[in-house]
Amino acid sequence: MRSGDVAALARLLTLVEQGSEQAVSVLEAINACTGKAYVVGITGPPGAGKSTLVDQLTTLLRKGRERVGILAVDPSSPFTGGAFLGDRVRLQRHYLDREVFIRSMATRGATGGLSHMAGSVVRVLDAWGAGIILVETVGVGQTELEIMNTADTVVMVLSPESGDAIQALKAGLLEVVDVFVVNKADREGADRMATTLKSTMNLAESPTGWRPPVLLTQAHIGEGVDGIEEAIKNHREALTASSLLSVKRSERQRREFAGVFKAGVDEHLNNKGPQEGRFADLLSQVAKGEVDPFVAAWRLLREGQPFREWKEEP
Repeated sequence: MRSGDVAALARLLTLVEQGSEQAVSVLEAINACTGKAYVVGITGPPGAGKSTLVDQLTTLLRKGRERVGILAVDPSSPFTGGAFLGDRVRLQRHYLDREVFIRSMATRGATGGLSHMAGSVVRVLDAWGAGIILVETVGVGQTELEIMNTADTVVMVLSPESGDAIQALKAGLLEVVDVFVVNKADREGADRMATTLKSTMNLAESPTGWRPPVLLTQAHIGEGVDGIEEAIKNHREALTASSLLSVKRSERQRREFAGVFKAGVDEHLNNKGPQEGRFADLLSQVAKGEVDPFVAAWRLLREGQPFREWKEEP
């Protein structure tokens, strides 16, 4: 994979996505080769034109000889667990380019617009040698805060049909988004939405000193996409100059560690909980209504007992 074999890259990504013990070996082996790629998150509501924008942005980046990795996350079916992976259709003109690698993956039930393994997949693409990695989330609206745990720069794509622009700034998104894009600028209401966003940005405090620009685009014809590339470059330079890029990445690593650990604990509780011991006793009492769930969990955490009782299955 490090020598440029895309087939090897694809196989390694499959191993990592599975999250098995083989994934541990892969991620340990590539760790020293990561940290060079710049990760850009593309988020926003469904139908705003995220995939079209990623396609056009990739074309621009390739003109600059940049090796590009693309991670397109699609929602999983609640019935089959699979995903349509439609971004492979929209990005098909880049498939013959050996310097562009496109990976689609399903959320597999994860909330927040990303799969739990997205960060690991990004690191494999980084080790492959991607200079820029574009991560497109599923487009679930205001719940897409998880993108901040993966991307250095977050671009939110809106359209005049997205509704009240102020709604986009709720749920903490103002602190997450670094570049706003109002796509489909030829449609009625686009200018009004851009003006509202700019006014809001002017009123909001910016602890980092970066004020998110608001850009108008028509991604289907490539108009305004060069402005997005320039905004990403400017944001990267601002983060680097203020040393916030390294701080942001360190915090992101800590959050991912905590997230993976919590997911492992949840899986253990749901599927592999001990059949005897303090944990099992309390769980039985809770189920019978003899002990309040909060009280039981609080006591168990204070004791630290469950971690001593849990043992790996042979």
